[in-house]
Amino acid sequence: MAGVAIILLSAGAALLPVGKSISPDMIGGLLIAAGLIETIAGALRRGARPFAMAAGVVTALAGLLFVTNPDTHFFPTVVPIIGWLIARSVILGVGSREATGSVRRWTAFSAGMDLLLAILLVAGLSISTLVISIFGPTPELVASFAWVLAASFVVNGLMLLEVASCAEEAAAQG
Repeated sequence: MAGVAIILLSAGAALLPVGKSISPDMIGGLLIAAGLIETIAGALRRGARPFAMAAGVVTALAGLLFVTNPDTHFFPTVVPIIGWLIARSVILGVGSREATGSVRRWTAFSAGMDLLLAILLVAGLSISTLVISIFGPTPELVASFAWVLAASFVVNGLMLLEVASCAEEAAAQG
């Protein structure tokens, strides 16, 4: 159920560019919701519980940063996302060592996706600096930012679905 909820949140993130601008409150709300869902799901896990919960807490804290910082400029918005993605990547990467089987693979995949997205944002930041300096935040640039959130949420949701599936199998066997 947690995986499905986070995948639904990814749809919300993907729809963020539909409006004229992306509000930090909307981004923060999505991150807080995803973080709370992930923290609760992590608390129910048998293996890698502290890491699963820590990834959720980091996500909720990143969301709280957006809600408490009403600054709507592009760069103050993208920098915490990069930090959030790197922190999640490290937590999930270390946590994948505590998991086994397909959960280990999906946790590592989620960590890798977050790291890749952070790298893409950092690489795009220098190009974005020039574009924003000249034209301001273009809709395409804002849309790509929203897609980063959506991609991270989808992979995380799929990981949580695999965790739930493995937990059901373990319960049925024992």
